[in-house]
Amino acid sequence: MTTTDRTRLTGDTVLTQTTRDLVLLVARVGLGVLMVAHAKVEYDFGGSLAGVGGLFTEAGVPLGALTGPANVLFELVGGIAMIIGAAVRVVGVLMALNMVGAWVFVHTSGLYAMDRNGPETVIAIGLLSLVLAVTGSGRLGLDHLIARRLHRTSRTAA
Repeated sequence: MTTTDRTRLTGDTVLTQTTRDLVLLVARVGLGVLMVAHAKVEYDFGGSLAGVGGLFTEAGVPLGALTGPANVLFELVGGIAMIIGAAVRVVGVLMALNMVGAWVFVHTSGLYAMDRNGPETVIAIGLLSLVLAVTGSGRLGLDHLIARRLHRTSRTAA
């Protein structure tokens, strides 16, 4: 392999990594915005955290008075964390579990049901959450910056 070939491969690798990081950034920000917006809609519709608990109870969600407000707070804080790339793996898993609950208890119609209560959106959000849980934040997230700083600190201490 010539020097030119090695340079080209390195350039391809850098381009691939940069593209991956940009795609992860767009996916994270998109999911985070959806989470924050949904928290706002739930809060506005319920009128208060207690009101959201009442909505969850009416929908048949177990422990609605507790899970409703917890859901709003998780979607708000988790959405912000997702946008800045903090705790992406944990938030991704928790959001996927949240979407399973939304599918089981709220979005119970068939796929693409005409009543607009089908599960397709929660399925898509859950799957995106799982992808981000597996891939992490990428180099453009706070998780990466913290890990890099911790790695640098541990090398200098050793």
